[in-house]
Amino acid sequence: MSEKSGNTEGVTVLTRGDSRNNGHYFSHPTSPEPRAAPPQPAAPVHQIGDPTPLGMLAYGTVFLCSSLLTLGVGGVTTPNLVLVFAMFYGGISQTLVGMWEFYLGHTFAATVFATYGGFNFSYGALYLPEIGLASAYSVNGVVTEEFTHAVGIYLAIWCLITGLFFIGALRTTGPIVWTLGMTVIALACLSANCFNVDPHLGTAGGAFGLAATAGAYYGALSGFYSRASTFEQIRLPPVVLAYSDPQSA
Repeated sequence: MSEKSGNTEGVTVLTRGDSRNNGHYFSHPTSPEPRAAPPQPAAPVHQIGDPTPLGMLAYGTVFLCSSLLTLGVGGVTTPNLVLVFAMFYGGISQTLVGMWEFYLGHTFAATVFATYGGFNFSYGALYLPEIGLASAYSVNGVVTEEFTHAVGIYLAIWCLITGLFFIGALRTTGPIVWTLGMTVIALACLSANCFNVDPHLGTAGGAFGLAATAGAYYGALSGFYSRASTFEQIRLPPVVLAYSDPQSA
């Protein structure tokens, strides 16, 4: 029986000899190449804003009002006006900023802002009649010297707390260090004035308070004057004092 090879009705027929010469005849069947997995859609990126400028602006505004009243600007010396800024702007805003900073992992900023949120609430409470602090130190409706000394102790405690913040902020930015440093001096002068009334101490406390306000406003503006919001010539540099990674310190 002869071996023939050819094409029968469109089917190629190999003879025994042809099959021996065909290397693919006895090979294992090849499996189809695996298909590449379709690319997964990118997860949406949620950009979180920086809450620090809000905290700095609230910080400076409360000190601005308090310092102006301390200096008797416009003949206004009664401190009750600061209650509005301290409680409804500084207290609420800085407390919220502190919580946002905790969420972002900024422990130092969160501690400072949340603490000063409490300071603003407590400072406003000094002059709330419903709290009754002033009346507790009054005799026949007249506030005694004891109340003034109590406020002096209150300011001295906050001077100490701010001093601790000042030490912890030496690697941050120039505006933050300036603001905290001027606040320490302002609170020290105001506290001393409560124990030994001296017009020069009161004036110094108000002046250093305005200096703290300037630093806080600069820090706030350098944070939210961005390329998208204003002209390049108006933007303020943040004056960073240490560029090294704080985790490696």
